[in-house]
Amino acid sequence: MDLILWRHAEAVEEASVALDMRRELTHRGEKQAARMSAWLDRQLPENAKVFCSPARRTEQTALALGRKYRVKAELGPEGTVEELLQLVQWPEAKSTTVVVGHQPTLGRTVSQLLGLKDQDCALRKGAVWWLRTRERNGILQTVLICAQSPDTL
Repeated sequence: MDLILWRHAEAVEEASVALDMRRELTHRGEKQAARMSAWLDRQLPENAKVFCSPARRTEQTALALGRKYRVKAELGPEGTVEELLQLVQWPEAKSTTVVVGHQPTLGRTVSQLLGLKDQDCALRKGAVWWLRTRERNGILQTVLICAQSPDTL
């Protein structure tokens, strides 16, 4: 299975927690989403599944990809690694899956799957981490295929 974790692009700051879900991308964030989606679209198979958080900034990021996506509440800012992995059916699923979401959940997912000591791996805004599961000598492994930032495209 290929799992692509895509952190939403840069969004406007909001002092109110109540308005957090309505935060929109900044002009810079729109450019980040466009650059990353152009790169990502060239890499993804046609049948890739795309899921995103219900937050406005993640939907705007997913929209830049120009593919159908499904909004999933469990990918919201308060979502957990366990909810994310259950949703995408890691590692059993056969399809490539893109998740557009938030920190710290995405970073914690990377840390858990790669067996990192620090549970809070930092993912830059707009960045993609591409992970793949494989079996070697009867042992299930997670391989980092790519970590790509929109600022380097």
